[in-house]
Amino acid sequence: MAEPSAEMIAIGRIVRPQGNRGEVVVASSTDFGDERFQPGATVWIERDGRSDEVEITSSREHDGRWVVGLSGVATIDAAELLRGAELKIPADLLHALSPGRHYVHDLIGLQVVTEAGEPVGPVRDVQLDTGVPLLVVTGRAGEVLVPFTDAICRDVDMAAKRIVIAPPEGLVELNQRAR
Repeated sequence: MAEPSAEMIAIGRIVRPQGNRGEVVVASSTDFGDERFQPGATVWIERDGRSDEVEITSSREHDGRWVVGLSGVATIDAAELLRGAELKIPADLLHALSPGRHYVHDLIGLQVVTEAGEPVGPVRDVQLDTGVPLLVVTGRAGEVLVPFTDAICRDVDMAAKRIVIAPPEGLVELNQRAR
């Protein structure tokens, strides 16, 4: 069993209880859900400023989310107390990714700019449960949702902490007005 390193990485967030046996629904933020949520895997639940180590006792994928059983959580009331908590793993357990692939936590905080050099804003979050991942960017006039696709996100420069985009006409303005 791995000991937590100084840096912990979120792999999901508990959305709500599922059923009456203490299972929870997890909105995953990992591409490795089969591994991260497999029975016997260890995760850390972060809530109220502390992290508690727990073992996954059961899991199944359902409608793009995971239904997970956790050791020590056997009732709907115990599961309800976990609503909104993040599930994390130590950063040293992350897999090396192939070129062009990025972890969500690496994208957070990167500055988004257009190919013309116009600043859009920093990445605040990445939505993964939308079919195509969406960068949630804090723009000057509000939140901007940018599809994280090669057709739009032309360059992700981790060294420069920047994502260069070629948005379709009106994408930035449409998102800002809609919010």
